[in-house]
Amino acid sequence: MDDELHARLKAYEGRPAAVAGVGRDPVNAPMIRHWCEAMGDRNPAYTGPDAIAPPTMLQAWIMGGLGGHGRRAHAYNDLLSLLDEVGCTSIVATDCEQEYARALRPGDEVAFDTVIESVSPRKTTKLGTGYFVTTRTDVRVGETVVGTHRFRVLKYAPSGRGPEPRRAGGSGERRDGKAAEARDGKASRERPRPVVNRDNAGFWEGVRRGRLLVQRCTACDTLRFPWLPGCNACGSEQWDTVRATGDGTVFSCVVMHHPSFPAFDPPYAVVLVELAEGVRMVSNVVDVPYDKVRIGMPVELEFRTYGGGDEAGEGGEELVLPVFRPRAAEVAP
Repeated sequence: MDDELHARLKAYEGRPAAVAGVGRDPVNAPMIRHWCEAMGDRNPAYTGPDAIAPPTMLQAWIMGGLGGHGRRAHAYNDLLSLLDEVGCTSIVATDCEQEYARALRPGDEVAFDTVIESVSPRKTTKLGTGYFVTTRTDVRVGETVVGTHRFRVLKYAPSGRGPEPRRAGGSGERRDGKAAEARDGKASRERPRPVVNRDNAGFWEGVRRGRLLVQRCTACDTLRFPWLPGCNACGSEQWDTVRATGDGTVFSCVVMHHPSFPAFDPPYAVVLVELAEGVRMVSNVVDVPYDKVRIGMPVELEFRTYGGGDEAGEGGEELVLPVFRPRAAEVAP
């Protein structure tokens, strides 16, 4: 059955997912400025009369917004429908890869075509069992390909309920606590695991040990987060780390209502925290109602531990995540 299904899925490889798509807006300075401000990227190449767009904005110029693109081909929808029919009703984005052929500049008008590049054999993950679907988008200005964007999703059948979280943290130290219950009285689902690679392994090892580490360029002393192989200020590949104090403020926040996901209990707040060291990171603010989270709120670091076993008593790997809670002075008595 698996071989037969996979053969049917493989038949979609090479078929179009979007045809003759057009970017909603030309490459423009306001979007570049907003992107750089959000990312904390002060590279002078992205400002002034000869500015270029940050290469990692490639996908931003082809996104369809909440209404989506009208150029999506039937093949991609048919592929997802087939996976729905066999029980793979959940979907999660896993990663993307980008290649840059030339810089984009304000005024460039982009077009794109997307194909279904590959469908993996059946894979079993901690989220569930399913198939990785990879699409490849070639982005053009006129007839010239300026970049390629590969996007991979996992279409899967969810696994059983995961373990409850238990608390840990405070001032860089882990502490055990009573397992948190979701608001509906049910145990929290297992949190998705981060993708750990050679560029960020040191960060996750630090988190596991209760240390929030920020990269520092040894050539120009610029701090950077998230972890990257090179300095975005001077280009140096040499770096060391600084242990963050854990103090910060909420720089921006958004309340997530949809889509729902078994590991989380919406609505909940996702925040961009500006650390005392000046870098920013995405996280959660815990121990406060989502509608009480506000921009400028002082917060402090806490490490919270999830995992270590499921409801059936089977062992599981612990996951430690850095989250933030309101600073003690902010908590009402």
